[in-house]
Amino acid sequence: MNAEQEASTTPPARTGRHLPAGSAARGPYALRIAPEDAGWRYSALRVLELEPGETHVLDTGGSEWLVLPLSGGCTVRTEGEIFELRGRKSVFGEVTDFAYLPRDTRAQIASGAGGRFALAGAKCERRLPARYGPAPEVPVELRGAGVCSRQVNNFAAADTFDCDRLIAVEVLTPGGNWSSYPPHKHDEHHPGAESVLEEIYYFEIDGDGPGYHRVSPSRPGGTDVLAEVRTGDAVLIPDGWHGPSVAAPGRTMYYLNVMAGPGDREWLIRDHPDHAWIRDTWPDLPVDPRLPFHGADAHATPSHSDSDSATEEGHR
Repeated sequence: MNAEQEASTTPPARTGRHLPAGSAARGPYALRIAPEDAGWRYSALRVLELEPGETHVLDTGGSEWLVLPLSGGCTVRTEGEIFELRGRKSVFGEVTDFAYLPRDTRAQIASGAGGRFALAGAKCERRLPARYGPAPEVPVELRGAGVCSRQVNNFAAADTFDCDRLIAVEVLTPGGNWSSYPPHKHDEHHPGAESVLEEIYYFEIDGDGPGYHRVSPSRPGGTDVLAEVRTGDAVLIPDGWHGPSVAAPGRTMYYLNVMAGPGDREWLIRDHPDHAWIRDTWPDLPVDPRLPFHGADAHATPSHSDSDSATEEGHR
């Protein structure tokens, strides 16, 4: 691991690794995680809440950003472009459209009816054009099987939408199921097998019941979290085996994953050796019949992965 990759895995210095709802609120943001807050170099997340008719101005600075509606729609204006985001009623209802904002620009986000919007960001070098991401073009995949079934909305996965460093996906886990399982990690550089990525998990729980999330150490003194998570909570993962994320019976779990790192924009992970065997059982099990959730039926694709090292979208 080179010096830049080692630096990116430094544990968070200014906050805990489990951030309960409201504990990282700042200014207009219900949640604001900057790289300097987390003690790392790249990944960032903000949750913006707008009242009806309210407008917010975002200066992107040295980061690229995705505007992702969590509830409600908005208009995004930047560099002469106007993106009308239809959005959605909630994260549990349907896949949403989104907008990409380049570094070194100013954007205006306005919502006539009000809403909540995730701003997923990453420090970057290249300046790509502002773009609109249509909801029908978001690849929706059904991962795992049986009680490990989950739905992954790959709206900004490494191979689906062009960014410089930022990777972001959504995961929906039916009540009673486990996702982010088997536990896996991406905190060391192994070409073709594992990439270094700082990661943020942002949670919402249908009905605001509890869910549970585990991060276990992959090195002496590494990240060790066992958290009861609720709507608005976040977990910072600079290193460690992360998973499972457990949805309580009757409570669908949603989480937004935001990642970035020092190397190539790759999503490569390694499974925990004590738990990787579980994936060998999936081909003989049906996918949970509750999947796909409403709004994804037209473009949901079942998928299994049985490799020991693969892109993370096969394991979320």
